[in-house]
Amino acid sequence: MPTSVFFVAFATLFATVGVADIAFIFAALTKDNTPAERRLFATRGVLVAGFILLFFGLLGNQILDLFGITIPALRTAGGVLLLLIAIDMVFARHSGGTGTTDEEETESHKRDDISVFPLALPLLAGPGAISAMILLTTGAKSDLEFWLVLAALAAIMILAWLTLLVAIPIQRLLGLTGLSVMSRVMGILLSALAIQFVFDGVKTSGLLGG
Repeated sequence: MPTSVFFVAFATLFATVGVADIAFIFAALTKDNTPAERRLFATRGVLVAGFILLFFGLLGNQILDLFGITIPALRTAGGVLLLLIAIDMVFARHSGGTGTTDEEETESHKRDDISVFPLALPLLAGPGAISAMILLTTGAKSDLEFWLVLAALAAIMILAWLTLLVAIPIQRLLGLTGLSVMSRVMGILLSALAIQFVFDGVKTSGLLGG
């Protein structure tokens, strides 16, 4: 059903954008900032990240054509990348696919304005989210499905913005354990979606014949 596209896109972007993780990271990075500054960082960061993901979503096919990449190859490669991210989420590891590396986080502490780096890039619009966005939009079979993917992106960006606004209260409420549990649950769901992307990519590539 076309409406299921929205829920698949929402779950995929929820995991790859890292909505469950950004509250803890954002709270740590802005603990010395005023509420007004945190609102400014959150709004600017979400707008920049949303624009970046929308750009790759709208121009996904053109980008693939430019580099001579087929849809089956993208689905297979994207599935593998998402699976690696899912494994990191389940085992609470951070490789930079959905968040910042140690070097990036060290540099971010030296900045007064974190809205573009590291919040928008790579925290919200990281490699995993960009790959997922291209994967979802190029896989849309109709205009309705394409718009449902964009609607899911808008919903995720709004959710991310709201999460950032209440980052410190969420951190205090859930604590590191609560955020870790949420991340692991989404990692399990993302791993299943990733395997499905790989199956679909191999099936449509013609490598297996038939």
